[in-house]
Amino acid sequence: MAYAVEASDDPVPFRLKLWLGSAFALADAAAGLAASTLAAKRRALERRLDPILAAPSGCELTRALQAKLRRARDQLLTFVDWPGQVGATNNACERNLRPAVIQRKVTNGYRAMWAAQGEADVRTVVDTARLVPGTSVFGTILTTVTA
Repeated sequence: MAYAVEASDDPVPFRLKLWLGSAFALADAAAGLAASTLAAKRRALERRLDPILAAPSGCELTRALQAKLRRARDQLLTFVDWPGQVGATNNACERNLRPAVIQRKVTNGYRAMWAAQGEADVRTVVDTARLVPGTSVFGTILTTVTA
Protein backbone atom coordinates (compact mmCIF):
# COMPACT_ATOMS: atom_id res chain seq x y z
CA MET A 1 0.00 0.00 0.00
CA ALA A 2 2.84 2.37 0.81
CA TYR A 3 4.19 1.91 -2.71
CA ALA A 4 0.75 2.57 -4.23
CA VAL A 5 0.43 5.78 -2.18
CA GLU A 6 3.82 6.99 -3.43
CA ALA A 7 3.65 5.79 -7.03
CA SER A 8 0.04 6.62 -7.87
CA ASP A 9 -1.82 9.88 -8.27
CA ASP A 10 -5.05 8.03 -7.49
CA PRO A 11 -6.64 9.03 -4.14
CA VAL A 12 -7.82 5.47 -3.32
CA PRO A 13 -4.51 4.19 -1.85
CA PHE A 14 -4.33 7.23 0.42
CA ARG A 15 -7.93 6.64 1.52
CA LEU A 16 -7.03 3.00 2.26
CA LYS A 17 -4.03 4.15 4.27
CA LEU A 18 -6.28 6.37 6.38
CA TRP A 19 -8.77 3.53 6.79
CA LEU A 20 -6.03 1.18 7.97
CA GLY A 21 -4.88 3.83 10.44
CA SER A 22 -8.38 3.87 11.90
CA ALA A 23 -8.45 0.06 12.03
CA PHE A 24 -5.09 -0.07 13.85
CA ALA A 25 -6.28 2.60 16.30
CA LEU A 26 -9.31 0.43 17.04
CA ALA A 27 -7.04 -2.59 17.52
CA ASP A 28 -4.97 -0.68 20.07
CA ALA A 29 -8.08 0.29 22.04
CA ALA A 30 -10.11 -2.92 21.52
CA ALA A 31 -9.26 -4.62 24.81
CA GLY A 32 -10.62 -1.69 26.84
CA LEU A 33 -13.87 -1.17 24.93
CA ALA A 34 -17.32 -2.61 25.60
CA ALA A 35 -18.68 -5.19 23.16
CA SER A 36 -21.37 -2.82 21.92
CA THR A 37 -18.81 -0.08 21.27
CA LEU A 38 -16.58 -2.51 19.37
CA ALA A 39 -19.52 -3.67 17.27
CA ALA A 40 -20.50 -0.08 16.44
CA LYS A 41 -16.93 0.86 15.53
CA ARG A 42 -16.60 -2.26 13.38
CA ARG A 43 -19.79 -1.42 11.48
CA ALA A 44 -18.52 2.13 10.95
CA LEU A 45 -15.20 0.84 9.58
CA GLU A 46 -17.00 -1.59 7.28
CA ARG A 47 -19.25 1.19 5.98
CA ARG A 48 -16.22 3.40 5.33
CA LEU A 49 -14.51 0.58 3.42
CA ASP A 50 -17.39 -0.03 0.98
CA PRO A 51 -16.96 3.12 -1.13
CA ILE A 52 -13.17 2.82 -1.08
CA LEU A 53 -13.26 -0.69 -2.54
CA ALA A 54 -15.97 0.26 -5.04
CA ALA A 55 -14.23 3.42 -6.30
CA PRO A 56 -13.25 3.27 -9.96
CA SER A 57 -9.58 3.69 -10.73
CA GLY A 58 -7.39 3.97 -13.78
CA CYS A 59 -4.31 2.89 -11.83
CA GLU A 60 -3.28 -0.76 -12.07
CA LEU A 61 -1.69 -0.68 -8.59
CA THR A 62 -4.89 0.66 -7.07
CA ARG A 63 -7.08 -1.92 -8.79
CA ALA A 64 -4.78 -4.73 -7.60
CA LEU A 65 -4.85 -3.35 -4.06
CA GLN A 66 -8.64 -3.08 -4.11
CA ALA A 67 -8.94 -6.67 -5.40
CA LYS A 68 -6.61 -7.98 -2.69
CA LEU A 69 -8.57 -6.23 0.05
CA ARG A 70 -11.90 -7.42 -1.39
CA ARG A 71 -10.64 -11.01 -1.20
CA ALA A 72 -9.44 -10.58 2.40
CA ARG A 73 -12.31 -8.39 3.55
CA ASP A 74 -13.79 -10.92 5.98
CA GLN A 75 -10.38 -11.24 7.67
CA LEU A 76 -9.47 -7.55 7.98
CA LEU A 77 -11.30 -6.92 11.26
CA THR A 78 -10.88 -10.35 12.90
CA PHE A 79 -9.19 -8.73 15.89
CA VAL A 80 -12.55 -7.16 16.86
CA ASP A 81 -14.05 -10.62 17.45
CA TRP A 82 -11.36 -11.45 20.03
CA PRO A 83 -10.28 -8.12 21.57
CA GLY A 84 -6.86 -8.28 23.16
CA GLN A 85 -6.31 -11.88 22.02
CA VAL A 86 -5.79 -11.49 18.27
CA GLY A 87 -3.49 -8.87 16.81
CA ALA A 88 -4.36 -6.64 13.90
CA THR A 89 -1.18 -7.73 12.10
CA ASN A 90 0.80 -10.95 11.81
CA ASN A 91 3.99 -9.36 13.18
CA ALA A 92 4.00 -11.59 16.28
CA CYS A 93 3.74 -14.69 14.10
CA GLU A 94 6.57 -13.46 11.90
CA ARG A 95 8.75 -12.90 14.97
CA ASN A 96 7.96 -16.43 16.21
CA LEU A 97 9.01 -17.90 12.87
CA ARG A 98 12.29 -16.01 12.75
CA PRO A 99 14.36 -18.46 14.89
CA ALA A 100 13.27 -21.39 12.71
CA VAL A 101 14.19 -19.52 9.53
CA ILE A 102 17.60 -18.57 10.94
CA GLN A 103 18.19 -22.18 12.04
CA ARG A 104 17.32 -23.41 8.54
CA LYS A 105 19.64 -20.88 6.88
CA VAL A 106 22.57 -21.53 9.22
CA THR A 107 22.38 -25.31 8.83
CA ASN A 108 21.44 -25.22 5.12
CA GLY A 109 18.20 -27.00 5.95
CA TYR A 110 17.58 -30.59 6.93
CA ARG A 111 18.50 -33.63 4.89
CA ALA A 112 15.85 -35.79 6.53
CA MET A 113 12.18 -34.93 6.75
CA TRP A 114 11.96 -36.41 10.26
CA ALA A 115 14.55 -33.89 11.47
CA ALA A 116 12.63 -30.94 10.06
CA GLN A 117 9.37 -32.28 11.52
CA GLY A 118 11.03 -32.83 14.92
CA GLU A 119 12.35 -29.26 14.96
CA ALA A 120 8.90 -27.94 14.04
CA ASP A 121 7.24 -30.04 16.76
CA VAL A 122 9.63 -28.86 19.47
CA ARG A 123 9.27 -25.21 18.44
CA THR A 124 5.48 -25.57 18.46
CA VAL A 125 5.48 -26.98 21.99
CA VAL A 126 7.89 -24.31 23.25
CA ASP A 127 6.00 -21.41 21.65
CA THR A 128 2.67 -22.71 22.92
CA ALA A 129 4.06 -23.11 26.45
CA ARG A 130 5.32 -19.52 26.38
CA LEU A 131 1.77 -18.30 25.72
CA VAL A 132 0.59 -19.54 29.12
CA PRO A 133 1.90 -17.37 31.98
CA GLY A 134 3.64 -19.29 34.77
CA THR A 135 4.19 -22.39 32.65
CA SER A 136 7.58 -24.05 32.64
CA VAL A 137 8.72 -24.58 29.07
CA PHE A 138 11.02 -27.43 30.11
CA GLY A 139 8.22 -29.04 32.12
CA THR A 140 5.90 -28.80 29.15
CA ILE A 141 8.48 -30.48 26.90
CA LEU A 142 8.92 -33.30 29.45
CA THR A 143 5.16 -33.76 29.72
CA THR A 144 4.81 -33.83 25.95
CA VAL A 145 7.67 -36.30 25.43
CA THR A 146 6.45 -38.67 28.13
CA ALA A 147 2.80 -38.61 26.97
